[in-house]
Amino acid sequence: MKLEVEVISKEMIKPSSPTQDHLRHYPLSFLDQVSPMVYNPMVLFYSCYGITQTQFTISEKLKKSLSDVLTHFYPLAGRVNGNSTFIDCNDEGIPYLEAKVKCKVVDVIHKPVPGELNHLVPFLLDDITNITFGVQLNVFDCGGIAIGACLSHQIADGLSFFMFLNSWAAFASRGEQAVLPNPQFISAKLFPPKNISGFDPRSGIIKENIICKMFVFDGSVVESLRARYAATSFENEKHPTRVEALSAFIWSRYVAVTGPQRTYAVVHAVNLRPKMEPPLPPDSFGNYYRISLTIPSLNTEEHLVKQARDQIKKIDKDYVRKLQYGNDHLDFLKDSSYRVLLKGELVPFNITSLCRFPLYDADFGWGEPTWVGSPALTFKNLVVFIDTKNGGGIEAYVSLKVEDMTKFEADEELLACVSKARVC
Repeated sequence: MKLEVEVISKEMIKPSSPTQDHLRHYPLSFLDQVSPMVYNPMVLFYSCYGITQTQFTISEKLKKSLSDVLTHFYPLAGRVNGNSTFIDCNDEGIPYLEAKVKCKVVDVIHKPVPGELNHLVPFLLDDITNITFGVQLNVFDCGGIAIGACLSHQIADGLSFFMFLNSWAAFASRGEQAVLPNPQFISAKLFPPKNISGFDPRSGIIKENIICKMFVFDGSVVESLRARYAATSFENEKHPTRVEALSAFIWSRYVAVTGPQRTYAVVHAVNLRPKMEPPLPPDSFGNYYRISLTIPSLNTEEHLVKQARDQIKKIDKDYVRKLQYGNDHLDFLKDSSYRVLLKGELVPFNITSLCRFPLYDADFGWGEPTWVGSPALTFKNLVVFIDTKNGGGIEAYVSLKVEDMTKFEADEELLACVSKARVC
């Protein structure tokens, strides 16, 4: 359904304590430099049943706790400098919007439309500015709320995003009794910035002719896909994970409806924290991820599962060392961008998984989220996986060209696996 959203107020929230002088210059790392210049969005929905406070009380609690948590996540309240090399941690604050939504929470989460969720966050996702974070409190007719937030990909990845949201929620619900967060802002020390001339971090961002739809796969379906691929490619190895199996299945259906005659590059985002020596703790804040690129040798999903796993295994501590001190990865990014965008040799199919991330831990004092959803992103051939709240299923947000989506969503083999309750 189309959402009618009216922004009724906007203000800046500043840290409750000033940032110390020696922390005011936060350099961006090499991994920050080459991350897409977009905002990553997320919307946390809370039904009216757990909310007993007035809209004014809710908003004041959110603003007070946000101000408190920003003292620990001080770069978010600063401003990126003109050439995107550092953040001036000047405590200028973050935009905080309040909006009214003319429907009920249940109307949105029963059959969510990703493109409509973009109205519930404070920024246009591809209109990146020197502001790194923003919040929009959305109040529904029923009394339920949705907290929409955007975090610049120039400064952090998805795991860092949820670390911040959950720390904020802890301050809101437990106040001074909250366990203080201890984010580690050491990314530029681990991955020193480089001269990236010749590579454009805006490459691949597309606004026109792209549509995003959400397909839900029940836990039983995902398990059946795992068993299917295990029987063909993994006799003596660990069975495919949920993400490996569903990635291969969705890619295979895309190839089936758009034509197998092209050369595909299946791209997985990989968390670097456990790959480092020693492994980084989860509270390491920044862009600690890289991509694994698989060019399937055969257009069958069974082979893709094994090939993609083998490529991801190559992202190990030796890979990380080269990433830190060499230029191989920058050369790889430039070459890949050239082959995809200029020569058209490869058709990229990008997969990002937020599965097993702490999406549903953000209790601001009125219970865990009823549902957590993602607005539509500005990339084509992109799949984002998010765990269903219960049952071990996966919600797949698929962004394709409009003409490709028309074919994809009509594919009979795909539809046989998609939950009939929620195809959006």
